[in-house]
Amino acid sequence: MKTFKRLSSAATAVLLLTACQETLQERCQRECETYTRKNCPARIDATTLIDSLTFESATETIHYWYTLCGRADSVGLLSRKTVRQLLVTQLRNTTSMRGYMEAGYNFAYTYHSESRPQLVLFEEKLTADDYGADRQQE
Repeated sequence: MKTFKRLSSAATAVLLLTACQETLQERCQRECETYTRKNCPARIDATTLIDSLTFESATETIHYWYTLCGRADSVGLLSRKTVRQLLVTQLRNTTSMRGYMEAGYNFAYTYHSESRPQLVLFEEKLTADDYGADRQQE
């Protein structure tokens, strides 16, 4: 009977541990939802508000949604090339995204206007080719 209890306990422990395993996609989905629920919306700086962080599993894309306000609430304030370079640099320096970068995930950024919420001021998608560690910074 003691042997049965030990085996039963061991089997239960293995099942529980196995059930707790999640894929990288599941973890990413959970982390994006948790971040959004706990932290959004939040002011990043005087002109930027992060609205949410979502995960698009079909394309393995982590999507940042922002609102620009004040003087930044204008189309063409910065050149597309300048913003893209800033995003690549920021992504490369974000250690919490390292596992997703190593897995080749994509990162999308959408900036909406505060004064005209339906207006997309800037949109960019970065792939592993853009942020790859072996790639020289432009």
